[in-house]
Amino acid sequence: MTADMFRTDAALSEAPPRHAGGCRCALHARRGFTAGLAAVAAWPALAQDGDGVRGDVGRTSRFAQLVPAEQVERAAAAQYLQVTREAAQQRALAPATHPQVVRLRAIAQRLVPYTAPWNPRARQWQWEVNLLGSPQVNAFCMPGGKIAFYWGLLHQLQLDDDEVAAIMGHEMAHALREHARERMGKTAATRIGVGVLSSLLGLGAAGDTLLGMGGQLLTLKFSRDDESEADLVGMELAARAGYDPAAGVSLWQKMTARGRGAPPQFLSTHPAGETRIRDIEAVLPRVQPLYVRAARPPRRYGPPPRA
Repeated sequence: MTADMFRTDAALSEAPPRHAGGCRCALHARRGFTAGLAAVAAWPALAQDGDGVRGDVGRTSRFAQLVPAEQVERAAAAQYLQVTREAAQQRALAPATHPQVVRLRAIAQRLVPYTAPWNPRARQWQWEVNLLGSPQVNAFCMPGGKIAFYWGLLHQLQLDDDEVAAIMGHEMAHALREHARERMGKTAATRIGVGVLSSLLGLGAAGDTLLGMGGQLLTLKFSRDDESEADLVGMELAARAGYDPAAGVSLWQKMTARGRGAPPQFLSTHPAGETRIRDIEAVLPRVQPLYVRAARPPRRYGPPPRA
């Protein structure tokens, strides 16, 4: 599929149909990129200095430990595959040559090497980045490093590279801090009891519960604390990668302005407004030194044309 055949108006569902094996659709031509980005994730992360926000972020929740990380990541990979396959069937999965895919993957290439200090499992994740041709104003990073941006987010908000890095870092942070795994652990503990879940480790009744929740990874709602933590970690990732963390302010000003009518899906699950911006501004003095010392991206990209 060429870039000019890419649809940007597809109505993508959250539970796409299964795709027949052995096809030659555009989706299956992307595995080379996946392997390449996984190799980047395996690079040794640069030594972490005493700056940044690590002191502001607590330990991983004990509820996350109730759910095997491997199981959550497998469920995420399966759901991500369904989402991208549905998009491919509708010609709404952007090809690797599309300028915005090139852009997103270039930004991801710079952020990924700084993820391992936040979660050692990130070194083994098969990172993927795709662009979905839907007018939704949304983006996500599922457990295991499965990232997707929706066309509407880039096109409607006309995001610059620093703003894209702010969103990508924020969504990566949710995966690195295992917020979905924590939410699943809390839900499973409530449904079947902590003792049963701990003893079965995902088998039997616990396995059934987790299997059911695995299909809901895209719709899990994070807490305000989760969102604030993702802002902190995301700002640090972006700053170390050479993107201005102050872009979080302009990003949320755009998001807030966009949400004055019908709030976009991305905004509906994220705290916004003046409080959000003040929180970001309060953290900037701790991450700006990282940005000042960081190497700048060799190339800058732009948003999609408005037309």
